[in-house]
Amino acid sequence: MSPQDLLELLRRRPFIPFRLVATDGRTYDVRHPDQALVLRTRVVLPLPGNPDQVAERSEHLSLVHIVRAEELTADASPRAASAG
Repeated sequence: MSPQDLLELLRRRPFIPFRLVATDGRTYDVRHPDQALVLRTRVVLPLPGNPDQVAERSEHLSLVHIVRAEELTADASPRAASAG
């Protein structure tokens, strides 16, 4: 995925939450446009211990390892760095 593609998803109005799927099968939910920092070759994603808490750590994901982005439905359960 290119940085421009990811920025388009984050800047879309109204914002639509989405899930990033990585080449190793891990997934990352982006439920707010401030939850992803896009750099030239990677994206920095916060990983909270609990969805209602402040992030405890972050994941640096190379953009070449993003297989696809999927829109999240209203009933999608939160997932971050899950195995699928």
